Amino acid sequence: MTNMHLLDASGIAKSYGAVRALTDARLTVDRGEVVALMGANGAGKSTFVKILTGALKPDSGRVLIRGAKAAVGSPAEARRTGLVPVYQEPSLIPDLNVTDNLRLGDTPVEPFRAWVSELGIKDLSLSSMISDLPLATLRILDLARALASKPDVLLLDEMTAALPTDLVERVLKVVRAQADEGLGVIYVSHRFTEISQLCDSASVLRDGRTVGDLKIEPGVEDRAVELMLGQTLDLGARDTSHASASKTGTPRVRVKTLASAPKLTDVSFDLYPGEVLGVVALEGQGQDELFEVLAGFQRPSAGTIEVDGQAVNFAHPADAIAAGLKFVPGNRAEALLSQRSVRENIALPFAAPIAAWGQLKLRRERERVGYAIEKLQIDTRAQGEVQRLSGGNQQKVTIGRWIATGVETLLLFDPTRGIDIRTKRQIYPLVRELAENGAAVLFYTSELAEVPQACDRAVVIFNGKVVDVIDAADADEATLMRAAYGLATKDSAA
Repeated sequence: MTNMHLLDASGIAKSYGAVRALTDARLTVDRGEVVALMGANGAGKSTFVKILTGALKPDSGRVLIRGAKAAVGSPAEARRTGLVPVYQEPSLIPDLNVTDNLRLGDTPVEPFRAWVSELGIKDLSLSSMISDLPLATLRILDLARALASKPDVLLLDEMTAALPTDLVERVLKVVRAQADEGLGVIYVSHRFTEISQLCDSASVLRDGRTVGDLKIEPGVEDRAVELMLGQTLDLGARDTSHASASKTGTPRVRVKTLASAPKLTDVSFDLYPGEVLGVVALEGQGQDELFEVLAGFQRPSAGTIEVDGQAVNFAHPADAIAAGLKFVPGNRAEALLSQRSVRENIALPFAAPIAAWGQLKLRRERERVGYAIEKLQIDTRAQGEVQRLSGGNQQKVTIGRWIATGVETLLLFDPTRGIDIRTKRQIYPLVRELAENGAAVLFYTSELAEVPQACDRAVVIFNGKVVDVIDAADADEATLMRAAYGLATKDSAA
């Protein structure tokens, strides 16, 4: 049967009580084809992915794999049928090392090691604890584990969202090569440049329904946006002619010759009130350690941190919060109580004063939580559990928590990872508004195009050191990329 699709899903519907997540979703994948699954956050992509991979059962519809109805009741069954997912959040068990995780999944070690190396991680120790590895590395390990199982259909959910540019390039090259050898790939992404480079076609969801199938060709982005949002959308370029904040007076945060094992060796910069300072770095250059130290999760091995001119020494994240440094991690799972409601998650910091001050001022709490929800336009339909929200809405909850309490200094680690264009359009102006109201924002992003959109200037870290400081007006992707590879340096870093 030459016309038989490798995967054929049609008429898929799913409701959560009164909330209809999917009404008529469909998707086909042929051997050797890479199909992008696109849609704004909340369009139903996550639910559709969970149904395809056996994590959820649909209310109606069918999924055929190689022409046969797939009785996929679990991810394990999906894998046995040949459909292997790599989810947006890491699936490895953090309290085990790499070897033990491979044993649990019956993953062959040598093919796994070969794929890890092919994907750009050259120094991985199989004895490393998963909890000690950065998010980008975990994404690569998940993909290597999937490829080692020799799937028929590979589903990649925002695979590159936590990756720096160099690893993105490796992933796209490897996946395209495997597709050319006959692998079918479902690629869930918001990054048009990657979709254009990797994919053959795209299937677009809006409001739980497949609204169009597109051949990937020049100019397809505009049509995809129209289908995703029901309207044309142009992010445009921010006017950066007056982007640089005043650098006079006392910095909100001053970092001097900061070092922290294993990657951070010598980082110095000043972050001023009213400024959004970008951090640009390829994978494993010390950015993870920098944010961990500033957020109080680990102590530096050398160097100093000053907040408003006073030296600080954080022994615990609570110390950083008390000093006004609020952290939004790249991994949303680390910040959210998944089985609690939107309001409970946002109100979490308000619970801290109970022991010291007694009864909460509940009225103020409700007002501030409501303000954050309205400000960020957070979807509260799934009030019971925040895990039912789309990735974009989950991220808005992590940011909204600090919006509700008030922000002096915000540490944002890849805050738009896996977020659609519409939600980014909300977050960029929000970050700018916080700065205009006097907040200081440190903004690491794995997407170089975000630097001129959101930042006043950017520090570039290479090999654990600041090698360049670039104003937003000069922060085109080519300039940032050269600096990130250590090809452009200044005599001294600010």
